[in-house]
Amino acid sequence: MTVDLDDVQALRAGDPGDMLGAISAMPEHARSGYESGLAATGLPSLEDVTSVTYCGMGGSGIAGDVLRALFRERLGVPVDVNRSPELPEHCGPHTLVIACSYSGNTSETLETFEEAVSRGCRTVAITSGGALAVRAGERATGLTRVPGGFLPRAAFAYLSFGMLGTLEAAGLLPPLASDVREAASELDTLVGRLGAATPRADNPAKQLAWSLGDRRPVVWGAEGIGSVAAARWKAQFNENAEVPAWWSSLPELDHNEVVGWSDDEGVPWFVIGLRHPGEHVGVAVRFGPSLEIARAAGAVTEEVWAAGHAPLARLCSLVVTGDFTSTYLALRRGVDPSAMAAIDHLKAVLAEAGA
Repeated sequence: MTVDLDDVQALRAGDPGDMLGAISAMPEHARSGYESGLAATGLPSLEDVTSVTYCGMGGSGIAGDVLRALFRERLGVPVDVNRSPELPEHCGPHTLVIACSYSGNTSETLETFEEAVSRGCRTVAITSGGALAVRAGERATGLTRVPGGFLPRAAFAYLSFGMLGTLEAAGLLPPLASDVREAASELDTLVGRLGAATPRADNPAKQLAWSLGDRRPVVWGAEGIGSVAAARWKAQFNENAEVPAWWSSLPELDHNEVVGWSDDEGVPWFVIGLRHPGEHVGVAVRFGPSLEIARAAGAVTEEVWAAGHAPLARLCSLVVTGDFTSTYLALRRGVDPSAMAAIDHLKAVLAEAGA
């Protein structure tokens, strides 16, 4: 079933979980999340912290990538993003461990939180509730509470901006109010431009979703905020539109992936290059020739450019564009963008197996 993306009533009917509404609320989520972070309780002293490890899975994990991409060149300590039930061996009393689970019940995150507490790490929990909030309260660790009621992937701004506000309040990050204002303002503009009421002729997200058709998306971004956005787009295509998708970062993909774009191997694919003006000059020059290699192999290619001046605003502009695009692709295909049948089935199988 193909849905007319300009039929607002049809879009609403195909979106019973109101994913479009959640995406449209991202500017307010950003502002609210940041304030929640600034209001975090029980924050540990970070005076002699020598490393940061962020623990999170799925939609709760990307905020760690945001932190690493935005501040890798400005923080004096390394940031590790851990997507595993095992806490890295280096984590100890001089490590800040951020445990983030939107639901508060993610098993891998709960395991790493408990291990961090037992090792004497400085710990902060970011969650809407669940077991993580209870355990953070019991152990008197740092806690940032964000509003509940959303799918984790629709809580990107709550979690990312909540994490930034928390680390500002703890003294690890500089004041970010101006960056947050710009990012929220850019999100306001893009929600108006990409929302359901804007017709496809004037709506780049609807246009891209329509152009994708039955081709499978491959998303490229420059190492840093571009690669974080590319990973986010890939995950949103998977979860919202229920299609296989892949992502890669430049310059790394030019050292391996380009070899695979040969003969007619690109015919089933649609390559989306996520661009921003802050790319390293040596990486920026690679996009054109790399996309040309994919086109020569039969792929369709398109570039999507970030809006904004500061890196946070640029990253958010790419994220919200991808969220809208993946949701419109879902609706065009007759897929409920809030459904998670495969994940629900997998959880049930694992629970039955005692895993």
